[in-house]
Amino acid sequence: MYSLPNLLTISRIVVIPVIFMMVYIQASVWQLLAAVLFIVASITDYLDGYLARARNETSAFGRLLDPIADKLLVTSALVVILAVPGMVVCKLSYIPVIVILCREILVSGLREFLMEVKVGMPVTRLAKWKTGFQMTALSMMLLKGFWLWGGIGEILLWIAGVLTFITGYQYFQKSLNYVKKIEKEKKAEKKNAVVAKKVAEVKAPAKKKAVATKKAAGKKTAKKAKK
Repeated sequence: MYSLPNLLTISRIVVIPVIFMMVYIQASVWQLLAAVLFIVASITDYLDGYLARARNETSAFGRLLDPIADKLLVTSALVVILAVPGMVVCKLSYIPVIVILCREILVSGLREFLMEVKVGMPVTRLAKWKTGFQMTALSMMLLKGFWLWGGIGEILLWIAGVLTFITGYQYFQKSLNYVKKIEKEKKAEKKNAVVAKKVAEVKAPAKKKAVATKKAAGKKTAKKAKK
């Protein structure tokens, strides 16, 4: 549980309040440090998975916590960007922010539902690209005021929003297909139960008649034996 990959994952959660405090101090140096800290935390997202595979330290705890840490880090950065004046130039850029937040809630709900029925939701390659664009865009936007990267970050945020929508739809479609499959199986079971009941009702009179015939034959045999 306390392996190096898992500690890196946990570190992404621990730095979230630190980033918040640094940004809200309203000083350029602290904002720069917050951006650097966010970039380092984003890099650990790649490192923890790489080290887990290289050191053969993959675990159920890591698989559970890794996506949670990513979501907390991204959503917290989005809240900071929305709350701090001047970080978002174009008001339309609120659209990808809302898309990303809604997608994270949607996927979390889907994962919880699928976990209850013991069905996994593996991370797709496109979802990894989406995370990369999100982290890069947010890093650049946090660096706004130091370089011209803030504007580029806003463009990348739109790309991340599009990828987020696509991956969210893919996950939703997979979950919907599973739900349809379950419903279809339940309907088939119900139909088979109805058919079995009807067959049993049809066979019941014939069975009773056979039993009655057997009893009558037994009585005749008994009478003949007495004679």
